[in-house]
Amino acid sequence: MKKLLAVLLAMALVLSMAACSKDSGSSNGGSGNGGSDSSSSKTIKVGIINNDPNESGYRTANDKDLKATFSKENGYDASFNYSLKNDEQIAFAQKFIQDGVDYLLLSAADTAGWDSVLKDAKNAGVRVILFDRTIDADPSLYEASIVSDMDKEGETAVNWLASQNLSEYKVIHIQGAMGSAAQRGRSGALDAKVKAESNWSIVTQQTATWNAETAQQIVQSVIDSGEKFNVIYAENDDMAKGAVAALDKANISHGVNGDVIVMGFDCNKWALEELLAGKWNYDGQCNPFQSSYIVDIIKKLENGETLKNKTIIMDEKGFDASTITQADVDKYGI
Repeated sequence: MKKLLAVLLAMALVLSMAACSKDSGSSNGGSGNGGSDSSSSKTIKVGIINNDPNESGYRTANDKDLKATFSKENGYDASFNYSLKNDEQIAFAQKFIQDGVDYLLLSAADTAGWDSVLKDAKNAGVRVILFDRTIDADPSLYEASIVSDMDKEGETAVNWLASQNLSEYKVIHIQGAMGSAAQRGRSGALDAKVKAESNWSIVTQQTATWNAETAQQIVQSVIDSGEKFNVIYAENDDMAKGAVAALDKANISHGVNGDVIVMGFDCNKWALEELLAGKWNYDGQCNPFQSSYIVDIIKKLENGETLKNKTIIMDEKGFDASTITQADVDKYGI
């Protein structure tokens, strides 16, 4: 009988140790290294709304940068939608919110009209990060805004143009997508200068919606009218390229020592090469590489940190054909 009791006690002890060992293993899996790894490898669901990647070299580089960063390999489940129309972008945002994304990344086609859908995002627990373009909305509706200072871009360009000390400025102004932050900033500075100076005038002011062919048609129309002009202020490189095509067709000289000053924005590598060759006069930088900034913000938010700065402005400059170097082209060309 004593032997039987001893065997039974031994068996109970073994079973108890096995159970403790099993419970301990389960605990380690939940809160030890295994749990930490599981948390760090959590897939983050992201909805990205951008402008058409084919609208310009800038936008192509911007889209490529975002796709390379927000990949499955980097721990993201990312979906992309594109439009140059605000109402379509808002519809995309509503769909992403319904799909339950963790983050909504937005480059708005227009600055207005976003309050309602961003309130929906906030109520649904979707965090919004703006990139490339600002919007007219309460800052409490988004986590951060990573942008170029479009007003400063315009001011830098117009100040450069004023420094050329022309006796008169007769400007063909080719605008980007109306209502976008880029268009408003780049147009605003020129409009203010023309209003303030008696020897500045706008020959024509039309949107080409970032398109080279439309810009060429606008300039060709002015040439056909016989009206005099000596400046082309195009709000992106592709439109400047289209404008130059019209000048070349009409055998009108341009660039350094030419009859027409040519100005663009975005700093595509091919555009900076036009400056280096003296065919254009000025190009304003607009940095398309925002994904690293966005990732840094997401990491901080995921770690429960409070962001010190809601608006992050990227440093940018303007390039002059008389001073640009090959090193500038290689470093800043996109």
